[in-house]
Amino acid sequence: MRQWPGNVVRFLAIVLVVVVGAIAYGVARLATLLLYWRRARRRAAVARLRGRLLRWAMTLLGATFIKLGQVLSTRPDLLEPETIDELRHLQDRLHAFGYRKVRRIIEADLGGRVEDHFAELDRRPVAAASVAQVHRGLLHDGTEVAVKVVRPEVRGTIERDGRLLHFFARIAELSRTARLSRPVDHCRELIDGILMQTDLRGEAAHYERFRANFAGVPGLRFPTVFPAQSSERVLTMSFERGRKIDALGAGGHPELALVTRRTFFKMCFEDGFVHADLHPGNMLVGDDGDLVIFDVGLVKHLDAELLLQLVDFSRCVAMGTSADFVGHLRRFHTYMGDVDWDEVQRDAEAFVARFRDRTSAELEMGVFIRDVFAIGRKHKIQPLPEMTLILVGVVTSEGIAKMLDPGVNTFHEMAAFLMPLAQRLGLGPAAPAPAPGAGAVTTPDPA
Repeated sequence: MRQWPGNVVRFLAIVLVVVVGAIAYGVARLATLLLYWRRARRRAAVARLRGRLLRWAMTLLGATFIKLGQVLSTRPDLLEPETIDELRHLQDRLHAFGYRKVRRIIEADLGGRVEDHFAELDRRPVAAASVAQVHRGLLHDGTEVAVKVVRPEVRGTIERDGRLLHFFARIAELSRTARLSRPVDHCRELIDGILMQTDLRGEAAHYERFRANFAGVPGLRFPTVFPAQSSERVLTMSFERGRKIDALGAGGHPELALVTRRTFFKMCFEDGFVHADLHPGNMLVGDDGDLVIFDVGLVKHLDAELLLQLVDFSRCVAMGTSADFVGHLRRFHTYMGDVDWDEVQRDAEAFVARFRDRTSAELEMGVFIRDVFAIGRKHKIQPLPEMTLILVGVVTSEGIAKMLDPGVNTFHEMAAFLMPLAQRLGLGPAAPAPAPGAGAVTTPDPA
């Protein structure tokens, strides 16, 4: 019962932000009708407006919502590109909590005094984010370490916010249109992903698995975990010095670009174990020139069926016709209710024609996948969330690779990586699309 006062206050705060945001949206939406006469420009302006208001609201509501917005920024199947561009500006750099609380958490989890475990521990953190903050320290043998400490009571805050978001999602599902996007399922998935990052034992296990998967791979490493100084709320790792990958400057790093691409492809297509929050902020170039990847609290496990879907998608990219794309959508994606497949075919023909007149070097994977998702949203065809994650990761890795080596051709590189793997796994070309009415149809419950 003691949770109720806090829940009520938080509920009222969320409602107030939503009401203010809705009023602001309504006024600004009217302004777009006056400023933008062309429908396409008006649509883009409205999508950008939604993104800005979401970013404002999530920043105002704090850590859980900031993290939620960051996760939503990886879901082009749910939101339009202009909205996502705004959400990508969300930052979770928050005020640090006090060193006294850091000591209390370390001593409660590890036992004894901080000095029993660390010869040094800086009072000021080197980074403070929504779930945890990181302090530089030294072990008694002189090893320099990064000590990650979970924010006090953050799990309870996320669980409380999750309950409220689940309540709002259930209200949203009363609408037949909103129900097509499965807000309750997506809400549960998003909150579970955020909660996963509050138990640092999981992140420690992820580091060990990534280190095993990439053992012997040159030019890449993950921080080493020190189990004796780690627990549910404390994670001690090797302190990695270097430069963030997006601080290197454009061009002139082809070998690093190659390592970046192949690392992501290996995670997806060979290991089925993917860093689900891989972006330039979580990658640095060590003083020895190696690529270092960290912050692995959020991961995804992939299966062989998803690999088959990816191979089929890459076949469509490399040599597919509009019929191939439609067949891919019908075979592997979920579609809600009745779909006008003739109209989908016409949209696919226009899509293919738009890209077929360009050389592979001129193609942008991000634009390509964005337009695929746009067709899906228009016709209420939903990809698997795991497929969305991988395609977003492909776009992210392409962006990093092109920053490091502007001449890179991600289409060619992905095909070169996938095809030998597909042959080893015995995966041939995609089977024909099912007959009309035989696809993976999910019909929503009556409103």
